[in-house]
Amino acid sequence: MIHESSFRDPSGFLFYEERKLLRQVNNCYQKDYDFLMGSLLYNKLIKAGLLIEHRELENHHGFNADCYKILEPELINFISYPYEWCFGQLQDAAITTLKIQTMALQHGMTLKDSSAYNIQFHKGKPILIDTLSFEIYKDGKPWAAYKQFCQHFLAPLALMSFTDIRMNQLLKIYMDGIPLDLTSQLLPFSTKMNFSLLMHLHLHSKSQKKYERKETASKNISISRANLHALIQSLLNTVTRLKMKGQKTEWGNYYSFNNYTDKSFAHKKEIISRFIDQIKPETIWDVGANTGEFTQIAGARGINCVAFDIDPLAVDSYYSDLKIQQIENILPLIMDLTNPSPSIGWNNNERLAFKQRPLPDAVLALALLHHLVISNNLSFHKIASFFKEITNHLIIEFVPKTDSQVRILLASRKDIFIHYNEESFENNFARFFNIKEKISILDSERIIYLMTKKVGS
Repeated sequence: MIHESSFRDPSGFLFYEERKLLRQVNNCYQKDYDFLMGSLLYNKLIKAGLLIEHRELENHHGFNADCYKILEPELINFISYPYEWCFGQLQDAAITTLKIQTMALQHGMTLKDSSAYNIQFHKGKPILIDTLSFEIYKDGKPWAAYKQFCQHFLAPLALMSFTDIRMNQLLKIYMDGIPLDLTSQLLPFSTKMNFSLLMHLHLHSKSQKKYERKETASKNISISRANLHALIQSLLNTVTRLKMKGQKTEWGNYYSFNNYTDKSFAHKKEIISRFIDQIKPETIWDVGANTGEFTQIAGARGINCVAFDIDPLAVDSYYSDLKIQQIENILPLIMDLTNPSPSIGWNNNERLAFKQRPLPDAVLALALLHHLVISNNLSFHKIASFFKEITNHLIIEFVPKTDSQVRILLASRKDIFIHYNEESFENNFARFFNIKEKISILDSERIIYLMTKKVGS
């Protein structure tokens, strides 16, 4: 079966065979593929951790008659998308793309596309997953992927830096990157005083409009190799200098302003550690992870973790910490559980929805329940039903109305949540889960539960 997202490139495609993900290289790409593998470029990119490694399968007849080679690439634990990345992740992905383009030019090749979807996070770092993105460089030819790079990377980064850190969410609407004319309109006028942004975004946008209906406009452009290197270096300098817009978000400093004592915080960690050791999961999703204080309990045990949070500042902070600590098995991502990533693209199948990706063995849902119920009017039944669809093991925290954080939520609205209590919580979750254990946190009214999905639920 051909992978739903792999149909745009005539050079080849991904397909599944007996649960293995394979890549077919089509005959039309033979010359470029042989040049890539015959040069030092492939090995250098692999050694630098910039390109996903693959092995060639011998004696494989291919998916169809157009087959030149069949490759088995190293697998990525969790596929994520640029609208789920924080500023730091998108910036690092952009820098990785430009580093690859620079190395490619040094070895007589160039990237024919620069889609953000060709980058994934693997072992804590961004990496190119499309081996067929390279083509042999021809003297004088401009970089075909320049516009795409600006739309996929530079435009959202500039908007996140100068307008609002949530602007990468526009990538859910504009799958081929944020249009440059829209970017130019949304950026403040002051960015026109920045020469790099003026050239790569504002003037680039104007030139697109000027030449969009002229068939020969791009064909007549010629650029020397030296000037092409200078263009890539200019983009690299521009991307590197961008900083995340300084904004306050609701939960960016959550752990600095909560009602945990040192004793209760330490006890909560002990409870979660014990529950994780009981179920021994290989994968965990931490939904509502904030800056990952509790995700790292699982990560320290070698468990592959995805840490979701709605707050872009919290996710960015956690990503920075993981980079410094060189932790490879935790991936922080931006996700609103009340409006998770949908299936988008052609036939709603190109980019997978939140629940369509490989599901975890266990889920951590800590200090989350009261936000879902009180801030979003979700019932315990709906929440329990949601969790039973995505996991077999659930570690969840119940926070009563008497807790200061719940009182803050109720301070600005009428308390219509008559069923928000421990008994109702347990009864609703017991429809789908067996409650294996519950432990009250010391010096706190909060309770941590360990639950296992009922057979047949």
